[in-house]
Amino acid sequence: MTIEAPSLSSAVRFRPVSLDAINFLLADVRGALGPYLNVFLVTQQGWSQSSVGLMTTIGGLIGLAAQTPAGAAIDATRAKRSAIVLALAVLVLSAIVIFAAPSFWPMLAANTVLAVVGDIFGPAVAALTLGLFAQHQLANRMGRNAAFDHAGNVAIAVIAGGIGWLFGQRAVFLLVPLFAVLAASAVLSIPVAAIDHERARGADPDDATQEGSSWRALIDCRPLVVFAVCAMLFHFSNAPLLPLVGQKLATANKELATAMMSSCIVAAQLVMLPIALFVGRRADQWGRKPILLIGFAILPIRAVLYTLSNCSAWLIVVQLLDGVGAGIFGALAPLVVADLMRGTGRYNLALGAVATVQGIGASLSGLAAGLIVDQFGYGLAFLASAGIAALAFLVLLLAMPETARQHRMRPTPPAPRACGPLPRHGSRSRP
Repeated sequence: MTIEAPSLSSAVRFRPVSLDAINFLLADVRGALGPYLNVFLVTQQGWSQSSVGLMTTIGGLIGLAAQTPAGAAIDATRAKRSAIVLALAVLVLSAIVIFAAPSFWPMLAANTVLAVVGDIFGPAVAALTLGLFAQHQLANRMGRNAAFDHAGNVAIAVIAGGIGWLFGQRAVFLLVPLFAVLAASAVLSIPVAAIDHERARGADPDDATQEGSSWRALIDCRPLVVFAVCAMLFHFSNAPLLPLVGQKLATANKELATAMMSSCIVAAQLVMLPIALFVGRRADQWGRKPILLIGFAILPIRAVLYTLSNCSAWLIVVQLLDGVGAGIFGALAPLVVADLMRGTGRYNLALGAVATVQGIGASLSGLAAGLIVDQFGYGLAFLASAGIAALAFLVLLLAMPETARQHRMRPTPPAPRACGPLPRHGSRSRP
């Protein structure tokens, strides 16, 4: 199937399968490093938990600080394909360092570079999507992006598990160059002329005043601030749940702890895949907010359900609900930001800012959950997460407006923007 790039010459065409491949392969590239690095350092290289913690904390904080500037950089550049390819090349070099020199200082440098480079992929792929598809196609396309990302996560979990079993944990890192080359090929298969660079940053191509739109487009947009707060609360509640469940499973089944943890991750990703496709097909018909409320409502229910039994099978089954809640949020977050930032030219900046805020929530939650477990046990930690999740649901319900526009059945001129300026009199509207 071939789709003509909207608003461009009919001679410029791209294949949607290229974007499918990018999402799938980037998940493979990142997945071949993150989940396996800490285990490799502790079990194979004899690192202490404190050394691993110091390395990951430094890299995580620097990566968190780089998210919003990375989004701004993607907004500013027209070389979005080149940015992804360059990031992949840096990722490959870091993976080679990890494979060849797993001592503290090289590892600290490589892991920090990985954290910063990883900030580029999300906004760059989202920008390509905006630049390749018209507004009325975005919901379905964003859902498809998320589905292929989840499929890639499942694939790399299976492949890395097999490679690690056959050739040792260290060999897993050599998958990065392979998948990086494939991902770069997929990126370069998209014709540069097929990308509408103004639309890719959320700007109105017919309104020259948008070129200078400032960072105040973010803080002046009340719905975006509300959504960022909801995202922070959601991830503050959600982030510690899987580690806590993993600890309970490991305590009860020490011999099968790794297999059970992998099963939780793969099963949740498999649930996220159809959820993302479903969200993409229904987001325009139902609106963003009703579907988001479903995802936010599931999180406190899931947290409470963990307290009802310590049975391993029960914990794993309840963990499947993570695929629903996280699947809905992952598919809709880029779409909600695109709705709110349409016409401002600051889409990727806003996406990076939301990612930064939710990253802060996720980072702080680990410490909070650990302190509660140490003092009061797992049950209260799960209930505390449920309380935060319920607060997130209420904020979303009471303070967040619907962001979808009425373009479900056909491309129409956009309604007045939620946060961007109104079109000037006589300006042309684009789909």
